[in-house]
Amino acid sequence: MNEVLDKIKADALEFMQEVDDLKALEEIRVKLFGKKGSLTDALKGLGTLPKEERPAMGQMINDVRAELEELVAKKQKELSTEAMQQALQTETLDVTMPGKKAYELGKKHPMTLVIDELKDIFIGMGYEVAEGPEIENEYYSFDALNIPKTHPARHDQDTLYTKEGFVLRTQTSPVQVRTMENQKPPIKIIVPGRVFRKDEVDATHSPMFHQLEGLVVDKGITMGDLKGTLSIFARELLGEKVKTRFRPHYFPFTEPSAEMDVSCFGCDGAGCRICKGSGWIELLGCGMVHPKVLSMCGIDPEVYSGFAFGMGLERAAMQRYNITDMRLLYENDVRFLRQF
Repeated sequence: MNEVLDKIKADALEFMQEVDDLKALEEIRVKLFGKKGSLTDALKGLGTLPKEERPAMGQMINDVRAELEELVAKKQKELSTEAMQQALQTETLDVTMPGKKAYELGKKHPMTLVIDELKDIFIGMGYEVAEGPEIENEYYSFDALNIPKTHPARHDQDTLYTKEGFVLRTQTSPVQVRTMENQKPPIKIIVPGRVFRKDEVDATHSPMFHQLEGLVVDKGITMGDLKGTLSIFARELLGEKVKTRFRPHYFPFTEPSAEMDVSCFGCDGAGCRICKGSGWIELLGCGMVHPKVLSMCGIDPEVYSGFAFGMGLERAAMQRYNITDMRLLYENDVRFLRQF
């Protein structure tokens, strides 16, 4: 056994003098200390020795093992240091070069930017943000808004049903009704969200778009409050130079009703393809809340009055960012979206 240990030690010392890389050193370590290594085999061979010789021989094997483990560790440190020095000499780092991005950060979609901006404007004017379901029943979608089944206005919006009695909302007005049913005046809310209609796709229309509606109900609310609020809103959104005008219109849920136009961003009122030569672009519809709507929501129209307004947010985004075709907002072309 002594001769075996002397040979194991001598061979190990010879191998470690010749080894010149960490991979080869690891192979030597495994041959010495691994499950099938030479020192491991020597320990297993103790069982063949007489009982009185085993303690001394076991101690000798452990001493050789400790000595070789120390030598391997020392050699490993030397080779690691040499490898580091070689890497420092052969590999260079230009600290002036820009770093590589692990991934590209995304940005907010222009529609999200506009919605956030509109929220900030109206919250600054004391409004709260309300939300509601996109799939509504007929009562909240039409009946509660003074649009019964026999009303002609219903056929213009009575479009995308999921099943009998339920429809993809054509406007966010049902949220106004739900708010008036569950909250006593004063009420001052805005309702942003997606809506769905059977519009043909073109530069200014889409069957799915975003809308923001507003509702104010309190004592003594007049048409003057409505015009003043929306004029301030238009200037905050589109700049101090924007012009507004109100045209008489008809909505079943407001009386009197109006459309508010803003001066065209494409031609500044001179007339172009975007405004179809008129110099104006329709931005929103508005009016005083119909007394019948107030009554159906449990609010006394003799005591309270209110105004409401609604706008398509895509048109607001087009105005805000000088976009000439609504379809760009939905095509997901990163060349377009990167601009925002």
